[in-house]
Amino acid sequence: MTTATSRHSDRRISPVFLGIVAVMAVTGWAVWTDFAASPGVAVFLFVTSAWIVSLCLHEYGHARTALHSGDISIGTKGYLTLNPLKYTHALLSIVLPVVFVIMGGIGLPGGAVFIERGRIRGRWKHSLISAAGPLTNVLFALVCTAPFWLHALDGVPMVFRFALAFLGLLQITAAILNFLPVPGLDGYGVIEPWLSYKIRRQVEPFAPFGLLAVFGVLFIPEVNLAFFEAIDTILRGLGISEVETYCGQEFYRFWQTDGRCEAIVSQ
Repeated sequence: MTTATSRHSDRRISPVFLGIVAVMAVTGWAVWTDFAASPGVAVFLFVTSAWIVSLCLHEYGHARTALHSGDISIGTKGYLTLNPLKYTHALLSIVLPVVFVIMGGIGLPGGAVFIERGRIRGRWKHSLISAAGPLTNVLFALVCTAPFWLHALDGVPMVFRFALAFLGLLQITAAILNFLPVPGLDGYGVIEPWLSYKIRRQVEPFAPFGLLAVFGVLFIPEVNLAFFEAIDTILRGLGISEVETYCGQEFYRFWQTDGRCEAIVSQ
């Protein structure tokens, strides 16, 4: 029998998540105040911890929507605690996204929490559960880019500005990639309930390879160029220049910086 106490513990925010938020806050302060001896290290820790926070919120969005849609088993799985260690695919949800950010500056979609879909009735509910994760990335992107499109950058230190620009880029790439209607991604989960049973059965075997296929296509130079041109167009619409995202990534990858962005800051 489920008690009120157990339900409360199922939803109590995890100390692991709070620790990640604390790292984000402290390193964000270090970037803002130029406290760190190496601004690149501070930017790396700030952006990485903020990226992990966004991944946790992405998965929480799926889980919370599923809970209100009828899957009452979500709480017992620990998904509502925001603890990244509780996710079904911790490697896909946390480790690989961080590795891809470090390697290429791409917001890799995370793995999905395990939802008992049989408990949920209604196609709209199933679509909303799938959409909740990438919509969280959209919201996070709006928060990161707010100082730019609100023209509220007065007093914002240059390096912190670059870090926010790069973080905004990551959130936008994650949202767009997640919304692709490719089996295994959230975008396909949005449209899947509206497909015929025959089509769903035919597509199902390809779901484990959907993400790999997307990144394989992104390695095609022409596709990669078109994709990042689209990202740059969105960022420019939000008031972020290409120089700001470039310098954000340069400070983030501090171990191979060419020094041009440090020169911009020192001017």
